[in-house]
Amino acid sequence: MRSFVAAALMATAALAASAPGRAQDFAFTGFTTTSITTNGVTLYVRHGGHGPGVVLLHGYGETGDMWAPLARELARDHTVIVPDLRGMGLSSQPTAGGFDKKTQAADVAGVMTALGVERADVVAHDIGNMVAFQFAVRYPERVRRMVYIDAPVPGVGPWDEILKNPLLWHFRFGGPDMERLVAGRERIYLDRFWNEFSANPANFTEAAREHYAELYARPGNMHAGFSQFAAFDQDASDNRAFLAAGKRLKMPVLALGGEKSFGPTMAVVMNAAADNVTGGIVPASGHWIMEENPQATIALVLAFLGSGRS
Repeated sequence: MRSFVAAALMATAALAASAPGRAQDFAFTGFTTTSITTNGVTLYVRHGGHGPGVVLLHGYGETGDMWAPLARELARDHTVIVPDLRGMGLSSQPTAGGFDKKTQAADVAGVMTALGVERADVVAHDIGNMVAFQFAVRYPERVRRMVYIDAPVPGVGPWDEILKNPLLWHFRFGGPDMERLVAGRERIYLDRFWNEFSANPANFTEAAREHYAELYARPGNMHAGFSQFAAFDQDASDNRAFLAAGKRLKMPVLALGGEKSFGPTMAVVMNAAADNVTGGIVPASGHWIMEENPQATIALVLAFLGSGRS
């Protein structure tokens, strides 16, 4: 643990000197964008860099755009893959649903295969954590290391207690009437997440809010977002079945929580399902780690993953 902390401090100093941009610029400099059809859906994917693979998975209220500053840093010595999850961002709306995280793990595997990447590190946030967990469950041979950031995993660890938090009422908010209430008011709905889950709402800038609100207002995207939450019962069942069989994740795991959000609970969740967990805190941040403290987040992730040349 001491060596990891020391490496993180060194990475922080290096990043301070290079002054990476905030996530709001959304610039994937040097990356290629493409559409990859796999597993019954067409995913919008950004990819670039060279070296060992790393996949970045976003969560609700954002898209793959959230990862731009981290992607630029990783691309120095990694092949970086950043998809929009099915039905979200610029990815297509699946005709057959499939918003359970086991199905979406197969989406990720298909993207990797299409890009010729056999194994990768996976860095995930929010709902991306849930997809990443099932990816590690279903395709352990394709994973080197996992980073889970600031969100629970259905059915794992203190899931039932976490569900009692009144801030998480949106987990059960959905259906046709709910979609009608939100239609044309996407920004109002999303502002609630950006404000209540931030340490300081001002750090989630107006430019970022406009950007994401426009993407979530695209036809079908709010339905897809609600469907991600509606699948949680199935996700919990799938994850509990894995653990009930006496299985656990064996790859190294970094569990990061925002200091003003999930904090050390992220490590508690992952210790319930993985054997090799390192906990960490993103300081001075709520849930939106790449908006609130991108520099610290990047430093922690880079220190854990190490150089792609090593």
